[in-house]
Amino acid sequence: MTDPVLSDAPAAPARTPGPRAVDARRVERLCHATGLLLLLSGLAHLVVFAVDGGPWDGPVSWRKPVTFGVSFGVTLIAVTWVTSYLRVGPRPRALLLAVFAADCAVEVGGITLQAWRGVPSHLDMETPFDTAVSMTLAVGGGVLVLLLTVFAVASFRHRPSGPAGMDLAVRSGFAILLVALVSGAAMIARGVVLTRTGHQEAAYHSTAPLKPLHGVSLHAVLVLPALAWLLSHTPWSEPLRRRLLYAAIGSYVAAVVGAAVWAVLTY
Repeated sequence: MTDPVLSDAPAAPARTPGPRAVDARRVERLCHATGLLLLLSGLAHLVVFAVDGGPWDGPVSWRKPVTFGVSFGVTLIAVTWVTSYLRVGPRPRALLLAVFAADCAVEVGGITLQAWRGVPSHLDMETPFDTAVSMTLAVGGGVLVLLLTVFAVASFRHRPSGPAGMDLAVRSGFAILLVALVSGAAMIARGVVLTRTGHQEAAYHSTAPLKPLHGVSLHAVLVLPALAWLLSHTPWSEPLRRRLLYAAIGSYVAAVVGAAVWAVLTY
């Protein structure tokens, strides 16, 4: 027989997420929305390029707001998702992601502004305003390097969570991403030195050899974890999924090495 005292006892209240978890989810939604806006901005400028025309290459072209908008948008969404597998506290992660989202918006905004003004966005020291924009983008690039390096270190300090193979994919993605950060910093540093020494035109062309390496290595942090997630939803055995993931990582590393060799030969 049921004890009346127990049967009349109120049910235990349902657990509600703490304020830190709620704040983290809000920041995630903000990052996803910001990333989507940046992506749409890039695609919108592809339409502008189709209508307005002009060169695709060079320091002044619609290519820059297109490629930077799409790239930053995809990267922001990817980093927001991938860092959910890292063993980082919700509050520090939310703070880092909020700064990362703001920095991405500033970078794309500055590049887009200069494209509409018809002047180069990077390494342009022709006027005080252009210098301010260029230096803001350079400092913003440094902030991006710092933030992504913090996430990369966190992925190696503690094993990432997630389905089988996600830990390897996340760590590999961040390791390859560090190559993108180094190559991006090298482009900015060399360009600034050439600009400061009076070689403005050479500064614009100095980044070309490193662009393929930067572009290829930048998106490993999305491609490899996304592949691990997709493989986890297949009926294949875990050893087979592991072999496929190893093959994908090896192929990606080979592509990065090839881009690095090309950069060295053409630098």
